[in-house]
This record gives sequence, structure tokens and C-alpha cells, in this order.
Amino acid sequence: MNGDDGARGDADRHWATRLGKSVLVLAPHIVALARLDDLLPLLEADHRLQRVYAIPENGEDRPDAAELIRARGEVLLSATQAAQTTHGLILAGSNRGLDDVRGPVLLVPHGGGLGQYRSGEPITGLDPTQLMRAGRVRADRIVLTHGRELDLLAEVCPQAVPHAVVAGDIAFDRLVAGAPYRDQYRQALGVTDDREILVVTVTWSPRSGFGIDPHVFRHIVEAAPRDLQVVASLHPQIWSQHGTGQVLGWLSDAVEAGLGVLAPHSDWRGAVTAADYVLADYTSVGAFAAGLGTPVLRIPHDPQPLLPGSPTAVLADHTPLWNRERPLLPQLDAAGEAQSGELGAHIAGLLTSRPGQAGRILRKAMYDLLELGEPARAVPLSPAPLPRLIERPVIRAPRSRPRT
Repeated sequence: MNGDDGARGDADRHWATRLGKSVLVLAPHIVALARLDDLLPLLEADHRLQRVYAIPENGEDRPDAAELIRARGEVLLSATQAAQTTHGLILAGSNRGLDDVRGPVLLVPHGGGLGQYRSGEPITGLDPTQLMRAGRVRADRIVLTHGRELDLLAEVCPQAVPHAVVAGDIAFDRLVAGAPYRDQYRQALGVTDDREILVVTVTWSPRSGFGIDPHVFRHIVEAAPRDLQVVASLHPQIWSQHGTGQVLGWLSDAVEAGLGVLAPHSDWRGAVTAADYVLADYTSVGAFAAGLGTPVLRIPHDPQPLLPGSPTAVLADHTPLWNRERPLLPQLDAAGEAQSGELGAHIAGLLTSRPGQAGRILRKAMYDLLELGEPARAVPLSPAPLPRLIERPVIRAPRSRPRT
């Protein structure tokens, strides 16, 4: 079978109603899957294409990625099936598994752009050990969010520069597109009055805010006044590694005290759009929130090497650090003062150098790799979906919280 014949293989062709080029969504983990979800609306209405999914055998995720794909009613190929087909296009949110499949590859970052962090000396996402194999570049197109990343790529892996396309950040573009729907996002979080919303977001790893302080959510809820709704957004890897039941057990005290928790693997962007304030460790969600114009107060964490000049590093340099020994509200006010100048616009300019253009640029890049003409019908940039809260299984009277 080739990329013009369908999705699964010659043996299955006689079952097909439509024959066309296959688009393989290669998702080794939930985070990559979530980022690739932003690209699929640019292709999904094209009758010449059939999307299929696969999880690389060397993926490190738990079964939740496969479970989510199947729950959506998608076609999930085994790694062996995916390797037997030459696909019309491979969409990848990670380098994992690229050497095991055939077809032109579009590689996108699965966080706030490439070149955000250092892992030892290599620059995460742009290092030749990640982008190269046996003297060749592993992806046909490497999507960058900013021209600054292209300069960085030229320094650390010049062989990959001809494969790079500066597309901007479609995740940030969709966040911005949701701003007019803020009231709907607030209602989805259960806030229909004039209460303010504080979103608390943490990344994974023992260095993270949750990693160093398992009681961080309870401390924040107890410090918040009654008229401030606190909503937690946890990195997908936390749910994947430890399991929903265990994580909710760890959060039970905070939930009893009034914490709302975004459902595992649900989209965080609607909650950030609804938020009046955000507390964040070094997760890229904090930078996205700041770029949207939302005041950000930083959660203490163990040292994480950030690349100077990256959005997360700039955020860390210019926003206050939460001190749990001091009242919370004055610290949120200080975060608002830090945001009142040009900080938000500056961080937004670091997140993307093609604001509002990512969908158009990415669509062209994908159809170029498919060797197909773009459909005449334009695809509007859609806002992020409504946030979903976990329903509390047991209703208890909330613990009293001090007014600060």
C-alpha cells in the first residue's frame, strides 16, 4: 500500500468506502496528542484524506492515550500496522517513533515552543541528538513558533534549518481566539456571578510546585477568600503517571475546601481565558496566561534550567513569587501590577512571531507535504473548547477559609 491507497493496508482496501491519502497522527503521549489536535481541524473535512492514529512502541505513556483515541471513535493502528504503510503525511508531536514509520513528517512542539528549557547542556527540542539520525534530519518540516527559534536552530543544528518553518503558535492563537467567549468559559467553571477565578497550574516532575509541596493546592484554597473560585489544572503527565484516583486522593483535602479540578486531559485554555489570576510554576501555561494579559503569580519550585529570553524565563524574571506566609490577595495585586505595563505584550511577542497566522501557515505546509492542492474552503481558527471540571463524588460542607 502507498500513501494514495487509504489507511490500513492492501488487505483492508476492499472494505473502504473512500480511498485517499492517510494522515498518521503519531502520539506517544497525551501531551503530544493534545497539541496535534490543534492541527486536525485544518484537514478533517477533506474527503481525499483519512486520518489514523498510532502510538510508538517506544512511547513512555500509560494506556490513557490509546484509551482517549478509541473513546473518540478514531482508527488506532498498532505500531506494526503503522510501520507497514507509507503514509501521505505523518503528524508528530514528539521525535519518538519517527524512525519506525514511512512518509513525510511534520514535527510540532508539544509545549510552549522548542528551545524553552535546557536538559543538562542540550537545548530541549532543538539538539542534533533529537533532530538527527544517521546523518539525516528526521522530519521533513520542523515547526517553530518564533524567528528566535530559527536563529537558535542555526546555532545548534544547522543541518535542520532548511527543514524549518516558522509558523507561530496555533495553541496560543486558539487561546486568543477564545477571549470573546470568556463569559461562557466562566459559566463552564460554575461561576455565573461576579466572583473572580484563580487558576492554579503546575507541571510534572519532582521539581515542580506540586512535586516539592503536595499540599500546595490546599494552602492556596485556604488562603483564598470565599469570593475567589480556585481551579486546579494539572499537567497531563501527573494524571498519566499516578492515575486519576490517586491524584484525586492527594487533592481530596483541597477539594473538600472548595477546589475545582479540571478533568484529566481536558483543555486548559478555556480555564485560563476565564481566569482573573493564574498561579503557575515553570509550566508553559503560565507564559500563555501572561501572553493573554492575565496576572501571573509564580509558585515556588526547585531549580529548573530555563533558556534566557524564552517566555517562561522572562515570566520568571518579571513576576512575583508566592509566599504562603503572607496574605494572598496583596500578592495577586502585585502580580496585577507587574502585568499592567508591557509585560503581557512582550511575552506574547516571544510566544509567536506570526500572531494569528499559524493555522494558515501550517495548513499550507501540510498540503505541500501531501502534494495536494489546498481546498478552496477556508478553515476559521476555532477557540478552545469549554473547560470541564471533575464532579465531586461526595458533597461535603466546605471548610472555612480565612478572609485575607
